[in-house]
Amino acid sequence: MKGVLLVNLGTPEAPTPRAVRRFLREFLSDPAVIDIHPFLRSLVLNLFILPFRPRRVAHQYGRIWTPEGSPLLVHSRALQSVVQGDLENSYAVEIGMRYGQPSISDAIKGLLARGVSEIRLLPLFPQHAEASRGSVITEFGRSLTLLDESIPVRVISPFFDHPGYIKAIAEIGRPILLHTRPDTILFSFHGLPERRSQKADAYRDQCCTTARLIIKELQVENSDWTVTYQSRMRPMRWITPYTDHYLLDCLKRGKRRFLVFSPAFVADCLETLEEIGVRLRDFALANGAESLDLVPSLNSHPTWVKAVAEMVST
Repeated sequence: MKGVLLVNLGTPEAPTPRAVRRFLREFLSDPAVIDIHPFLRSLVLNLFILPFRPRRVAHQYGRIWTPEGSPLLVHSRALQSVVQGDLENSYAVEIGMRYGQPSISDAIKGLLARGVSEIRLLPLFPQHAEASRGSVITEFGRSLTLLDESIPVRVISPFFDHPGYIKAIAEIGRPILLHTRPDTILFSFHGLPERRSQKADAYRDQCCTTARLIIKELQVENSDWTVTYQSRMRPMRWITPYTDHYLLDCLKRGKRRFLVFSPAFVADCLETLEEIGVRLRDFALANGAESLDLVPSLNSHPTWVKAVAEMVST
């Protein structure tokens, strides 16, 4: 039996300042996320981030938390379940989180306990960035070493242009597009620090390829659309255009109806539901927009499930 490990970023265990502080400490201590000198990273984290940010972020999580828990974890577990059903008994599927629970190490233990002969690792990040997909691969290798395990491993390639991934996004977005008839379509991807210029350029190319393929699949090539980037961390300069800044420019040019895709996120989470669905929408309406609609993430959409099953089984 082959093992499949699906890994997403992670989530706090609860929408509370204490849980968020614990999550942020693990997340922002990763040198792949804040790649500065360890002493300076510790200084920034302990003096400027952890004393202030957890309360604000906990409030943001509280806006989207469900009775079942964090949307990211709920959707990730649902994906695990339906992919397992699609692959049947020749595969064992586990879900892990780079930060928080369930950990990558615990997920590996779960696969080994089920008697797998190899592991196929799928980081659930379509476009490659060292701070996301790269960090998952590094932590996976570290976890295997700590567990003193030697088992064949195959890491699935970035799927920013995978036909099933593109088709699934278009299937979800098409009815919303036809209903809302936006003036402008925004493809809002997670940002990267601009100083990682070479790596940022490769990431930007993958984001732009994804957006072009979605537009082609939607058959709306003549629409007004662009690629933007969200979730930046001040005071560093991040790759542009920033989603909120570009939106404001569109409003100044008379655009009033917006549709936002977030193709970097395969499961709805803080960055989609709260950052775009709440904060960006409120910002747009406060500045004169008529509407801003968010296309839901892939979550466990059937076409996406088939794409995941195909990626890990071929």
